[in-house]
Amino acid sequence: MTTEAHPKIAAGDHKAYMEYALEKAQLSPPAPTKFCVGAVLVDVDKNEILSTGYSMGLPGNRPGDPGNTHAEQCCFIKVAERYNIPEDRLGEVLPKNTVLYTTMEPCNERLSGNRTCVDRILSLKGAVQVVYVGIKEPETFIGQNLGRKRLEDGGVVVEHVEGMEQQIMQVSMAGHDK
Repeated sequence: MTTEAHPKIAAGDHKAYMEYALEKAQLSPPAPTKFCVGAVLVDVDKNEILSTGYSMGLPGNRPGDPGNTHAEQCCFIKVAERYNIPEDRLGEVLPKNTVLYTTMEPCNERLSGNRTCVDRILSLKGAVQVVYVGIKEPETFIGQNLGRKRLEDGGVVVEHVEGMEQQIMQVSMAGHDK
């Protein structure tokens, strides 16, 4: 598998990483039934981007299936494919100081029945210790998202990157009726 080319972002520049996640979110096809979310997985010790993802960024398992992948899920799938391991073994290969930047709070419930992003993060056995989010999930589809609380209860620090909420909301809601 080839790796993606990524910009060089200064270590600790949370806003720049969130801006990059927002660029990825803009690649997500707009639709009234989902949010356009972007994510960036980073090895903090090396200041290296491990993978990126966006909503519906990877196809489904059947020919012609556009998939129902979330941004965070796409990041994890790409790393699992790179190491040729199942996603549930990612905790074994991710650097211990991995952080996740995501334009929207990770989901704690999926109407599709797919595994939630919160479950995916918690299953990494501490490999992702910090998640930076741009906005809370709007109550459009499932009501209140308890993702942040579940992550924090599971020992994951959730930090809000301030100052981009309006831009993120606009991109997230692409395809929705105003």
